[in-house]
Amino acid sequence: MTKKVLSDLPRLQLSYQRELLEAGCDEAGRGCYAGPVFAAAVILPEGFYHPLLNDSKLLKAEIRTELRYYIEANALAYAVAQVSVEEIDAINILKASQKAMHQALDALTPAAAFIAVDGNYFIPYQKTPHACIIKGDGKYAHIAAASILAKTYRDEYMQRIHEEFPHYNWISNKGYGTLTHRKAIEENGICIHHRKSFNILPGQLSFLEDEWH
Repeated sequence: MTKKVLSDLPRLQLSYQRELLEAGCDEAGRGCYAGPVFAAAVILPEGFYHPLLNDSKLLKAEIRTELRYYIEANALAYAVAQVSVEEIDAINILKASQKAMHQALDALTPAAAFIAVDGNYFIPYQKTPHACIIKGDGKYAHIAAASILAKTYRDEYMQRIHEEFPHYNWISNKGYGTLTHRKAIEENGICIHHRKSFNILPGQLSFLEDEWH
C-alpha cells in the first residue's frame, strides 16, 4: 500500500524560478466560519525533498504533522502568521488573508527576493517580484510546504479553542461550515470566535449542502 501511494504522488518542482531566493506562500482557513486565518511563507534549500510532500488538502492529518516537523527541521527559513477574527470582520477576509501572508514574509530570515503564491491574487509585497500560481500547492514544493505549515498551525489553534466551545465540534471541522457546525450555530448562536461578517447568524444558514472541503 505504501509503495502504491508513493508512486502515485508527483514530484513537485522546487521553485518557480532559479535566479532569486524564492519563498512559497499560502494561507489556511479563508473559508471558515470561525477562527483566525493563518498563512505561512517557506524558503527551501537546494535538494529539499520528501516523497509525501503535496497540497495539504490531499494529505491525512498524521502525514501533515510528519511533514510539518520535516519542513521546520530542513527549511532554509519559514514563518507562520495569523490575523484575528476581529480584524477579519474589520477589513474583510480577502485583505486579512493577504495581511497574514505579508506578516509571514516579514518574519523570514533571510528575506525572500521572489515570492510564489498559491492562487490567482496577491497584493504586492514591498517591491518584491511575485508570481500567482493556481493550484500551486500541488505544483511547487515550497508552496506545498507553506500550505502544510499554515494548515497544521491553524488546526492546532482550533483544537485548543474547541475545549472552550465543544458543541461546535471544531476539533473535527476546524471551523468550516459543516452540517454539524451549522446546526450547532442554529441551536446555540455564534460565539466570540465566529466571524461576524460572514452570513452565519441563526436563520441565515443554508442546510442544503455541506460546504466543508
